[in-house]
Amino acid sequence: MAGCGLSPDDLRSGATEPEARRRPAAYSPRPGGRVPDRRPVVSRPPKPFLEEMEEGVDPSAAPPVPDGLPEGQAMQAVAALSQKRGSGLTRFALWAFGALFSFALSVAAYDFVLGLMERNLVLGWVAFGLVAVAVLGALLLALREWGAFLRLGRLDSLRMRAVEARVAADLKAARGVVAGIVSLYAARGDTAWGRARLAEREGEVMDADALLALAERELLTTLDAEARLVIEAAARQVATVTALVPLALADVATAAVANLRMIRRIAEIYGGRSGSFGSLKLLRRVFGSLVAAGALALTDDMIGSVAGGGVLSKLSRRFGEGVVNGALTARVGVAAMELCRPLPFVALERPAVSSLVSRALAGLVNRSER
Repeated sequence: MAGCGLSPDDLRSGATEPEARRRPAAYSPRPGGRVPDRRPVVSRPPKPFLEEMEEGVDPSAAPPVPDGLPEGQAMQAVAALSQKRGSGLTRFALWAFGALFSFALSVAAYDFVLGLMERNLVLGWVAFGLVAVAVLGALLLALREWGAFLRLGRLDSLRMRAVEARVAADLKAARGVVAGIVSLYAARGDTAWGRARLAEREGEVMDADALLALAERELLTTLDAEARLVIEAAARQVATVTALVPLALADVATAAVANLRMIRRIAEIYGGRSGSFGSLKLLRRVFGSLVAAGALALTDDMIGSVAGGGVLSKLSRRFGEGVVNGALTARVGVAAMELCRPLPFVALERPAVSSLVSRALAGLVNRSER
């Protein structure tokens, strides 16, 4: 029986060998031993965390978590500031105050110089020379600002004449526009090669539209590339400051300064060389045209950059806001190109905001890697 694999208890109970194999063997504890607990261990769920709230606090009154796409608040604020214009009474009051201040300053300077001449002739003449130099400097600044307005007006005149010549198919008017653009860039070395190619092929073209397209390709391709670099740098600066600087007004101030500097540089590239007041006027014109056209918003050519800003805003709200502010800065730069170019975009493609923003952020990533 020992070979059949049955224990004495199985033999007494009359169990067969298969039944004994299916049934677990009995455990015989040692004397004084302890029978182990073979029940399965069940993990208990953690107790819920309860926190007592103060009386009178309504959870529904908590501010909602910001969701959706960022709106580029810094650039919207800059646009609003640029469009603000005082009333006629306010401008008249400022003009009157400025005139009174200038008159009082002139009288004070006159009395100062005469009184100093009575006391010491040499010191009096020195003071007179300093006052004369200051007045001459102010006149030179005024002349420079006036010249900046004239240069911007010349660019506007060339662009309007080009549009009229293209619409009327006037070859003579088109040749006059091309001659004006060539004379505008006659002293610039970066357009020398384009001016030479234009001079070689200009006589062969007998169509106004084709002549203007030829002039645009030969003279403005290099200038457009320089303007794109300026726009990318400004968009990168605005996006970086908005994403990294937590101060409330720092992004607005940076956006205003960066856009003003960008517009001024674009005007210099195309031959405008606007001064301080000319840059402010050009900034106002750019934002005015964008606001009037409803273009300072999320439009078709900004879908890529704004979608990227929306995805990034899920990770960092400030970074998503920076991307959108950079996109709006690029939009302002493209509008400045359209206002400063002597020819409208016809033969050459208008820069897309999404490509400008992607190149600007790619440059930022490459710089950080280096």
